[in-house]
Amino acid sequence: MNETANEKLKQIKRTFFLKMNGTASSSMRDKGLSYGINWGIALPELKQMASEYGKDLSLAILLWKENIRECKILATMIMPPEEFKTDIMELWMGDIPNQEIAEMLAFNLLQHIDNAKDHALVWISSEDDNVKICGYNVLARVINGDKELDKRDVDEIIDQSLAEWPTGSLQVKHAIKNVLIRLDERGGEYSRSLRFALKSNDLGIF
Repeated sequence: MNETANEKLKQIKRTFFLKMNGTASSSMRDKGLSYGINWGIALPELKQMASEYGKDLSLAILLWKENIRECKILATMIMPPEEFKTDIMELWMGDIPNQEIAEMLAFNLLQHIDNAKDHALVWISSEDDNVKICGYNVLARVINGDKELDKRDVDEIIDQSLAEWPTGSLQVKHAIKNVLIRLDERGGEYSRSLRFALKSNDLGIF
């Protein structure tokens, strides 16, 4: 396609209108997921659209600026990870509207960027719950991968998770629990360090 990013954005919005699902949109609104506009389009349909447009920096930037659920999700799917530079990252991390977008951002994009683990360790210390959710979701995928984490990283993840747990929101606690479950599932020193910390802090998280 030779269309400009703006032309593609207009085309995408027209497609959203045709695919709208009012029942799904209402259900999400009832669950507290607020957006300027929410067409209620299912994730498989958005993934199909993302595959048709391919990775596109300019289009992703335009999509993210829209206060529309589907635009933000699609932006996370088509942003090229290698082009997601610090200035863009800081703008996006400061503009996450809710838990759903935080999870989509972590899963579709953030886990694939350079130094994802190091960024995530910073994000989990944020005062913004949505940024924390991004950080914990990225760490869950890092832990679930093939690479070994050094003991300092493991200790930092455990310490920050357990410090956050008593006062964290339900959404943040959900993300923390996923991280700790994956640490435990890795076994060995990961699990021993976690179990020792849980016992020392008298926390029965799972």
